[in-house]
Amino acid sequence: MDDEHNDIKKTTKRRFTTLLFLVLFVFVILLVSIVISGGISYLLMNAGILPPLAERRFPVILIFLLLISLLIGTLLAIIAGDIFLRPLRDLVAATKKVGAGNFDIRVTVNGSHEINRLGSSFNEMISELASIEKLRNDFISNISHEFKTPIVSIRGFARRLKKSTLTEQQRMEYLDIIIAETERLTRMSSNVVLLSKLENTEKLFEKAPYPLDEQIRKAILLLNPQLEKKRINLEIDLNPAQIIANEEMMSHIWINLLENAIKFSPEDSTIGVALKSSGNSANVSIFDKGIGMDESVKKHIFDKFYQGDHSRITEGSGLGLALVKRILQLCDGEITVESALGEGSCFTVSLKLHTTR
Repeated sequence: MDDEHNDIKKTTKRRFTTLLFLVLFVFVILLVSIVISGGISYLLMNAGILPPLAERRFPVILIFLLLISLLIGTLLAIIAGDIFLRPLRDLVAATKKVGAGNFDIRVTVNGSHEINRLGSSFNEMISELASIEKLRNDFISNISHEFKTPIVSIRGFARRLKKSTLTEQQRMEYLDIIIAETERLTRMSSNVVLLSKLENTEKLFEKAPYPLDEQIRKAILLLNPQLEKKRINLEIDLNPAQIIANEEMMSHIWINLLENAIKFSPEDSTIGVALKSSGNSANVSIFDKGIGMDESVKKHIFDKFYQGDHSRITEGSGLGLALVKRILQLCDGEITVESALGEGSCFTVSLKLHTTR
């Protein structure tokens, strides 16, 4: 309420300032016109061209003064208006260039207060549009690349299977690769569809209270084969906690975070999963002792299709953390990450607790 009141006060103040500026602008033009016309009339009277005031020719002099004032005022208004409206003309020209697809254009921010704000807002809008256009182009480029890679792999191994010289072991190996690649395509397409759906959704419906600790245990059991394959030990500390959310959507968060922890952890290492309550928040931490990340990677890990570890790019699509981020935004949750190269990573998810009264 206070913020709304302050905004109203600021808007009223800006309008008053603009009105005062226009009044002063008109007053200055009138004043300059009168002074100049009076000076010209005085010079003409001294030169004998105009009759002096003593001869009672005042109406003639008054009409002359009015005509001179009108002429000078018009010229001054044209010149001042041209200067005043130049930023607006630049803005119109820049708008046409943006309409033609040029998002690198910027307008010079100068002039009156309101025009200055308009120019600043225009530049901010163009920056956002340029960012959206870049994301769109990157999305198209990345998704075509991400789908092309497994398809090329499947085609290559399928052609090899046609050879009659292959051993049974080689056939089984190639078939396993084809199956893995098709599963990867399936996951990727599902994630793309889900992320697209969530990005066009403002609220997640079908929310209900459920035990968060039990959901995380189910996610761990689901990924148990991957844990056993890499002989990874788990340190689990889950305190009972209830939240109100869409349980199906929230399961994507824990599976993605746990899969990342497993993926980037070395064999025979340890992954920790902890759930603690603090005030009205439930904080879930998932940490590993894997390869970690530097600051440049941390800045982009929630971007679509971003993969910081290019040496292992075939193991993911770069959509998991973007999906996690969007689901948490819809569930009024937050996620933070602490990481250092060679020291592992820790992702912490904070959610509102469901309290019964």
